[in-house]
Amino acid sequence: MDYKDYYATLEVAKDASKSEIQKAYQKAYRKLARKFHPDVNKSPEAEAKFKEINEAHEVLKDPEKRAKYDRFGSAWKQTQTTGAPPPPGYEDIFSAFTSGGSGPQVEFDLGGEGFSSFFDALFGSGRRPGGAPGGAGGWTSWQGESPDFASAGANSEATITLTLEEAGRGGKREFTLTDPTTGKSRTLRVTIPKGIRPGQRIRLAGQGGAGAGGGPRGDLFLSVELLPDPRFRLEGRDLHTILPVSPWEAALGSEAKVKTLDKEVRIKVPPGSSSGRRIRLRGKGFPSTSEKPGDLYAEIRIVVPEKLSKRERELFDQLAEESKFTARDRD
Repeated sequence: MDYKDYYATLEVAKDASKSEIQKAYQKAYRKLARKFHPDVNKSPEAEAKFKEINEAHEVLKDPEKRAKYDRFGSAWKQTQTTGAPPPPGYEDIFSAFTSGGSGPQVEFDLGGEGFSSFFDALFGSGRRPGGAPGGAGGWTSWQGESPDFASAGANSEATITLTLEEAGRGGKREFTLTDPTTGKSRTLRVTIPKGIRPGQRIRLAGQGGAGAGGGPRGDLFLSVELLPDPRFRLEGRDLHTILPVSPWEAALGSEAKVKTLDKEVRIKVPPGSSSGRRIRLRGKGFPSTSEKPGDLYAEIRIVVPEKLSKRERELFDQLAEESKFTARDRD
């Protein structure tokens, strides 16, 4: 019987960090999912492959289990259940597997009950009474019958794209998610928190990857992206918009309508306003459920008519003759 090298199974170094192990597990799971997914591949090899990567992940992600595995190899479970270390000399046996042939050679008597007892001591009983490997009465399916190998499914990530209004007001939303490994689609219903911003995530418990050995499904994390909005620019919780005004409105002052996310309000344009001047509307920006909403900034932009009527031209000519104002000579 060969020693199970969990590090080799996940293709990580022995000094790999917890995050590196998690990434390696997810990578290995995705790599095998299409080829060996139990829904499309019913062979014993499919179950064995999933069993290997989930077993390796369950041990290496847990600091206590990992430390015991690094010391005792596959016999770490014996210390887990009894609290006692393996029999004297086991570490010598373990080194025979890991030394690449430089350590003592170890042989096992596979006859009678010796193999069964040794295998059960290391990995837990996976046989039906009186059974032999393979065929009727052989190994039972590992899924759901060996709690030692049960593990939660991997967490998944996806992107959900919202309009600024959808993110601002929140509420229920349905979206379709396609599994890249199986090609299957499913429709999920998600609650959008009011005022969620780009880059924030929504957690859907139990909607991630399927568990192994009867373990629970992982979680699905939806990363929020916002579609560009032609009217507003979002900075933090503040909204910025452009307020077009005519030259006479800017010079004389006026009232103007400004759209917010949910309605239209009237504001005053102060006399003598130039392009770039900003008018602040407190609390009219992006909403929030946990803090104060942002502000809305309306930036004035003076717009002149592209074509002038005869009378308009006469009036502008008259203004040009009468006015002493020169915009370019100002300090």
